[in-house]
Amino acid sequence: MPAPSGNKSSTPSSRLRDLGIVLPSPPTPLGTYMEASEAGNLLFLSGTLPVVNRKLAISGRLGENLSVKDGQKAVRIASLNALAAAKEHLGDLDRLKKLVKLTVLMATTEQFTEHAPVADGASDLFVQVFGGEAGHVRLVYGVQSLAVGAPVIVDTIFELGPVSHSSSIP
Repeated sequence: MPAPSGNKSSTPSSRLRDLGIVLPSPPTPLGTYMEASEAGNLLFLSGTLPVVNRKLAISGRLGENLSVKDGQKAVRIASLNALAAAKEHLGDLDRLKKLVKLTVLMATTEQFTEHAPVADGASDLFVQVFGGEAGHVRLVYGVQSLAVGAPVIVDTIFELGPVSHSSSIP
């Protein structure tokens, strides 16, 4: 996985800025659930899809009409949507200390076996944002179909840092 460039103490927001990445609009639920839920110092996000401007950017099945590169692009988009959902929920992306767990579901043919390289599209992005030393665990698996014809769903659990309280006294 590529290591992020720059200062180890840089924040997720500054790393995204350094990478030239602008987060998309946060996703909206497709049903009766919340996009994010906090428990202690953890932030759980609902699975995110490769949606751009509220429309599925990539659809299909890996091994059928999508390549590994298509899958990597789809998980990267879904991962950016996860970061956008976290920012929407927290108000400040820099409260995210690290990605704890990444689960990537992908719609595949029975013969498809390149799950790990597809999921690296998400892992590589999170390493760039949080640094390689932060690390994360990962579960990846293929399924017959996913909601709305999506090729991938990215499921994330983040560790939160404390809420920073700005002082108004100079």
